[in-house]
Amino acid sequence: MKLYFIRHGKTAGNLEKRYIGATDEGLCGAGRLELERTAYPDAEPVITSPLRRCLETAEIIYPRKTPLIVDGFRECDFGAFEGKNYSDLNGSRDYQRWIDSGGKMAFPGGEDMAGFCARTVAAFEEIIPRLSDGTAFVVHGGTVMALLERYELPRKKFYDYYTENGHGFAVNFDGGAMRVIGRL
Repeated sequence: MKLYFIRHGKTAGNLEKRYIGATDEGLCGAGRLELERTAYPDAEPVITSPLRRCLETAEIIYPRKTPLIVDGFRECDFGAFEGKNYSDLNGSRDYQRWIDSGGKMAFPGGEDMAGFCARTVAAFEEIIPRLSDGTAFVVHGGTVMALLERYELPRKKFYDYYTENGHGFAVNFDGGAMRVIGRL
């Protein structure tokens, strides 16, 4: 079946390159406008994170659809880094340790990458029986990266699946593995 993974539209935090994970930030005006100007594939059902930026994106892209909200698709909790950007964190020992770990270490007061990915994959596995051809996921960039890193063959690394706000991937999913077939 064909699935669509779409990263939510831009927020003010995205424009400022801030770590916005657990913060329930809505879309900014520029983000809304970009979504309204972009064509998206028809989808049914639509699955989202419970955070506003994903719900607002789904409402713009799929206005006549009632999304299935999956709590496990929340973005990573960035802990003490939440709401900050490189300028704010540059020079911090905690930030340098996190960078030196290749992003594997837990965010101080937040999640570690392995736990975040495990949570995301577990949520996906719970809803596999509800998927159908043409399902769209309107979620976070980290959520998209975690799922494609786990399911796409041949395997790639987490950050190989980075996508800009309002964009994403079309994949074929056979119930056990995915293959990216296009960009959105």
